[in-house]
Amino acid sequence: MCTYSKWTEKEAVAYTAHTPPGIKKDTSLPFPSSYSPDYVESSWYQWWEKEGYFSPEQHKLTHAVDRTFSLCIPPPNVTGTLHLGHALTVAVEDALVRWRRMQGCRVLWVPGCDHAGIATQSVVERRLLREQGKQRQDFTREEFLQEVWRWKNEKGEEIYHQLRRLGASLDWQRACFTMDPAFSRAVTEAFVRLCDSGLVYRSEALINWSCALQSAISDIEVDSKELSGQTMLSVPGYEHKVEFGTMVTFAYPVEDYKVAVSTTRPETMLGDVAVAVHPDDPRYQAVHGKQCRHPFTNRLMPIITDPMVDMQLGTGAVKVTPAHDHTDFLLSQRHSLPRITVIGEDGTMNSHCGQWLEGVKRFDARQRVVDALTERKLFRGKKDHSMALPICSRSGDIIEPLLKKQWFVRCGKMAKKAIQVSLTSEQIFHLNTSKSEVCNVIDWCISRQLWWGHQIPAYQVELPDSPAKQEEWVWGRSEEEARQRAAVKYGVKPEAISLTQDPDVLDTWFSSGLFPFAMLGWPQQTADLQHFYPNSILETGSDLIFFWVARMVMLGVELTDQLPFKQVLFHSLVRDKHGRKMSKSLGNVIDPLDVIHGISLERLQEKVKEGNLDPREQAVAMEAQKKDFPKGIPQCGTDALRFALCSHKMQGDLSISQVLSCRHFCNKMWQTLRFTLGALGDGTASVEALEELHPLSSMDRWICSRLYSTVVQCEQNFEAYELHTVTSALYSFWVHSLCDVYLVRNVHTLQQQCVLYHCVSTSLTLLSPFMPFITEELWQRLQPFRPQTAPAAASLSLQPYPTSSQLVRPPTPTLRINISRGLSLHTRTRQLHLQMAKMTKKRQKNK
Repeated sequence: MCTYSKWTEKEAVAYTAHTPPGIKKDTSLPFPSSYSPDYVESSWYQWWEKEGYFSPEQHKLTHAVDRTFSLCIPPPNVTGTLHLGHALTVAVEDALVRWRRMQGCRVLWVPGCDHAGIATQSVVERRLLREQGKQRQDFTREEFLQEVWRWKNEKGEEIYHQLRRLGASLDWQRACFTMDPAFSRAVTEAFVRLCDSGLVYRSEALINWSCALQSAISDIEVDSKELSGQTMLSVPGYEHKVEFGTMVTFAYPVEDYKVAVSTTRPETMLGDVAVAVHPDDPRYQAVHGKQCRHPFTNRLMPIITDPMVDMQLGTGAVKVTPAHDHTDFLLSQRHSLPRITVIGEDGTMNSHCGQWLEGVKRFDARQRVVDALTERKLFRGKKDHSMALPICSRSGDIIEPLLKKQWFVRCGKMAKKAIQVSLTSEQIFHLNTSKSEVCNVIDWCISRQLWWGHQIPAYQVELPDSPAKQEEWVWGRSEEEARQRAAVKYGVKPEAISLTQDPDVLDTWFSSGLFPFAMLGWPQQTADLQHFYPNSILETGSDLIFFWVARMVMLGVELTDQLPFKQVLFHSLVRDKHGRKMSKSLGNVIDPLDVIHGISLERLQEKVKEGNLDPREQAVAMEAQKKDFPKGIPQCGTDALRFALCSHKMQGDLSISQVLSCRHFCNKMWQTLRFTLGALGDGTASVEALEELHPLSSMDRWICSRLYSTVVQCEQNFEAYELHTVTSALYSFWVHSLCDVYLVRNVHTLQQQCVLYHCVSTSLTLLSPFMPFITEELWQRLQPFRPQTAPAAASLSLQPYPTSSQLVRPPTPTLRINISRGLSLHTRTRQLHLQMAKMTKKRQKNK
């Protein structure tokens, strides 16, 4: 392996020929002596794109088959740039797309971006605060949205630029943004249909609330931080660190008895409405059905019994706070308890707490409550307690469960229907979860208190004689449609109705869940929808099974009566060489363009400073970069990065050393072609077809048998989506069979030259889905020598992918390869270079 520590920077070679964008690269120029990504990757992508090779409308191949292959790229957030996790997705998907296209399939791969409601609004708000000193509330909604669109138009193209540099063969004419007018109409249609069928409803329930964002957030935006005991953490909005990981015990008076309860959140006790004990707990038999009095509000609270209570946790008696705890909320439903909210949306204590706490920040109130309990001699102590602390991944704030009226999706009913369709359909769909897990999923809160996103197409109705506090709602594809629906529903004239649209927006995951069919024009029955839906496959990260994949399945089945894709391929998270999940705060998030082009340590550190990390996180990230990349990141090129990603079993750790080894392989390919061109000579005489060569020597038969075996391995493992096995087979053939054995001998005869040509040409075609740039460059230089019987093709990407049925399987000879016995790989490679040098001198002499 070529390690990072031993790497020395190579001299860059630039492609300097005048080639306007979209014009085919000139490969008749002299062949550079060494591999350089800058030279190889120049001009090809613009030519492919201009020629329309990525469009299914260009399905005019001589080997075309009546078969489609369609998929969407998991739409990255428009908020920033792609990282290596995205690059893995692109490398895997593009390999599959190029392979199917070379098989003759009609291929559609749709690019797209997600509007990323919370993330985008947060970035723009920070930018406005930094540049103009203004908060969002200083703007009208329309003014703020104009600022967001301005930012999106500035930054949105960065992701598409990265995708092009990664060589992704996407159909750019069909690029889809989730806030595009057509997509927005699809979102509105989906919401209205689901409301009409009773699958979307409005209700009061506990939700994940971020006080910093002042919005509900989805489960995927909640990180769980495990604490083993007392831990001091920084919380947004607090000057000093806040204590977590402790359990406080205090007592409630019950007549002449006191019941001790334990809690990790003493500030919420102002919202307590009961004390619960297990019915079989002998310690509390005497207080069943009695009442205790709240020491601060003077409220009487029942002591209830419920088997949900864990007798072994704390004192065995638990305070019940239904408005701020999910378990307590369930208890309140079972025992008809009131729900008192004591913490507001901004994270301060409200009027239900009394004047002594009203307006105090929740974690400042914590110590005040403990002090007041101590003063009343009700405090019983505090001890370390292991716990999982929910943290907002967007703001770093501690999640506050709040009781709010929101819009919800009935997931259980939709999940059951999805499973039924998957069992009766011929489509193949599998999630690594049980049916009970899917069917018992809780209802999904889809309301978000943001301005950026799809405003919920629901309207609160105000009737002439309706009670002021009574909520009445209608929905519609437009305000006029909603008004007509309300007139029919309430039996009044449309002009007598006053409508106010819900200011909230829909959860980003709701719109992204529609992507497989909305990108094709749904709800209109477009030609794309008829030809390419359901999608052939979905390839994505395994961390999105429930948050995205399951929701796509449920929405797809409900709205189209079909599973949205026939197969699902998951890859694991890309981790750094230390096995850590990539995180900006750890400094290990890598921009794939920095691997492709190379970057200095100084520039890496500048990019951290330009980000949105706080100073402490910046320091940690920059220190990690100094340790991991003391010399920066060397230039590796697109092909090397893609090959490394696809070679890595789609899981586990990835290091720059592994990518550098793949760049070394690119150089091996480059030097092999230099040798091959030298062996073929200056003329452009066509070689014979492989099947016409006879008799073959034992060595020729051996290399041909290795080539046949490699083609078989590629066939089988591509079909099984075992891409790491395909890349392993290709690497092994090129390096260990072709270079280490076959090329070590001199290639003198025409027959040997023909065998060499076919081995190299076929290998380049096999490698093309993984390494599109270098294979195109090298394949084009071989074209003057192609057999006369071979059909001409403008690009390697249009060539038929090799199959074992097209090759004659030669008998594998019993061969003793004495030439390589005892020689190291370095020595054998040096032999190859010496032979190529001799061949070059011979060509110069002939000139």
